[in-house]
Amino acid sequence: MEQRNNVTEFVLLGLTQSLQGRKILFAVFLLIYLVTMAGNLLIVLTVVLSPALDAPMFFFLGYLSFMDAVYSNTVIPNMMIDLLHERKTISFEACMMQLFFEHFFGGAEILLLVIMAYDRYVAICKPLHYLTIMNQRLCVQLLVLAWAGGFVHALSHILFVYNLPFCGPNIIDHFICDMYPLLKLACTDTYIIGLTVLANDGAMCVVIFSLLLISYGVILCSLKNLSQEGRHKALSTCGSHITVVVLFFVPCIFGYVRPPSTLPIDKSLTVFNTAITPMLNPLIYTLRNADMKNAMKKLWKNLIENTDRRYNQCGQAWGLAGLLISYDEYTAKA
Repeated sequence: MEQRNNVTEFVLLGLTQSLQGRKILFAVFLLIYLVTMAGNLLIVLTVVLSPALDAPMFFFLGYLSFMDAVYSNTVIPNMMIDLLHERKTISFEACMMQLFFEHFFGGAEILLLVIMAYDRYVAICKPLHYLTIMNQRLCVQLLVLAWAGGFVHALSHILFVYNLPFCGPNIIDHFICDMYPLLKLACTDTYIIGLTVLANDGAMCVVIFSLLLISYGVILCSLKNLSQEGRHKALSTCGSHITVVVLFFVPCIFGYVRPPSTLPIDKSLTVFNTAITPMLNPLIYTLRNADMKNAMKKLWKNLIENTDRRYNQCGQAWGLAGLLISYDEYTAKA
């Protein structure tokens, strides 16, 4: 691809121009970032280290947490660094990379949520065939499909933007590089490309969100065939999934299902998708899933016990070393 523009960097206006406001936002997003990383990595470690969580549902949940952690890392650290500087710039190549990874992980997460809905459908509607259908090979294939779909989705955005001529101005009224702000700066008519983005992102969000709601409706209708305990467990799991789906897709729909343009609400929607939702997902899944809570408690208990055991062993070793030293000193004096 040959780049055809005179712009080597873009200037980001960020969330606010106020120095005091930037300091407050830096502290807020630092806290959000730490909570997001800790929560998602805790889920990943719990799924990896807990033998009780070897079901396909937790396999996909672990990768969802991994995606949330990496997705946040593509946006929040750079945003916090920019909050500390008066002038915020990003090179053209870095802007394209940020755009790619933003849509890569976003697209892969959309497909993963669809896969997780299918997993719940099989588990509740076809429980006797669940382990046969959702075998390890199929789970890996579905995960690879999610990553591949995210890659194709992101690549299409780069192909749309990279060859556009940018001749100035180069000021983006946003804190990241996104499609609509970049199309607004292009020195050519981008109406057709804007409609393509609307059809790609907007239509995909609406169609998939509608299908997910229908699928969960079918799942909830089938709960009448389960026992009271099974119904309660299924409702808890599906409730977590539905909450995450709504948190992810509603901002996406508001952001892309509209005529191609930039609006002041775009910054808030992007903050919600890249910072708030990845932070809330671990809380939603851990608070509403008994198996996950029990596995975390057991993992934490084992960690504390192992730490105490090692501490005691170290103490015994130091005590033995002290006795040997004392004995050597005694024999030397004798």
